[in-house]
Amino acid sequence: MAKIELKTAGTNLLKSGSGESVELQSLWRDKPVVLFFLRRFGCQVCRWTAAEISKLEPDLTAHGIALVGIGPEETGLKEFKEGGFFKGDLYIDEKKQCYKDLGFKRYTALSVVPAALGKKVREVTTKAKAQGIQGNFTGDLLQSGGMLIVAKGGEKVLLHFVQDSPGDYVPLEDISKALDISANVQAGERPQCNDDVCTR
Repeated sequence: MAKIELKTAGTNLLKSGSGESVELQSLWRDKPVVLFFLRRFGCQVCRWTAAEISKLEPDLTAHGIALVGIGPEETGLKEFKEGGFFKGDLYIDEKKQCYKDLGFKRYTALSVVPAALGKKVREVTTKAKAQGIQGNFTGDLLQSGGMLIVAKGGEKVLLHFVQDSPGDYVPLEDISKALDISANVQAGERPQCNDDVCTR
C-alpha cells in the first residue's frame, strides 16, 4: 500500500449531485467513510462492483459509516443513477485530482486493451451479465479506480486499494474487516470464466 497524504488529497474539490463543490476531507470529517472510485459510470464492471458494495450499506449506516461513490466525469451519471447500482452518495472529481493524488493509474491506448481483455474482467462481466447489469463505452476509457476507507476525522487510512486490472475490486469481507464491523451480507459468487470476451 503506497503512502498517501490525506491532507493533500483532502483539499481537492468534488462536485455533489446538487452541483455544489465540497472538499474531499469533508466526507470523513464527522464519520468514517468508504470511498469507491469508479473508472466510469458506464463501466459494466464498475456497475457490478457498485451493486456488490451497496450490499454493505445497511450495515455501514448502522455503524455510522458513510458510503460514497466518486466518478472522474459526469458522463453516464444519469444512467448510472437510474440503474440504481449504488446506494451511497455520488460525487464527481472533475479535475481527476483525487485520482492522481491517490495513485489511481491511467492506461494508455495500447495498455488498456490487454487489461480490458484480461481474465479478471471477463470473470466479472460474466457475473454482471448474469445479473442483468450491462455497460457501455461512453466516457474516459483510460482511467482506473480503487477504494479509500478513512477513519473519522481523517485520523487514519484504514484501506487504500488501487486497481491493477479493471476487473480488480475489494471483497466485501475485506471492507468489513478494515472497518472492524461484521456484515450480514452474501457476496456475489465468484464468476466462472468463459470464452465470452468483453472489453467493458
